[in-house]
Amino acid sequence: MRFLLILQAVIAILLMVSILLQNRGSGLGSAFGGDFGGYYTKRGIEKFLLFAAVGLGMAFIVISAVNVRMGLS
Repeated sequence: MRFLLILQAVIAILLMVSILLQNRGSGLGSAFGGDFGGYYTKRGIEKFLLFAAVGLGMAFIVISAVNVRMGLS
């Protein structure tokens, strides 16, 4: 059952990375005209990071529930 704890740690790290890599449009680049302030659709890597964050978040919750159910946490 140690495998589940290691898997949970790996998913947590990947989830943090996928969230931190997402473009928020409010960074230093927007101070110099990098963001036009309008609506745009997510494409390419932004869309992938969004779906990765959602999927990893769901996987983290499921594995956490399994760990609690098994009494590992």
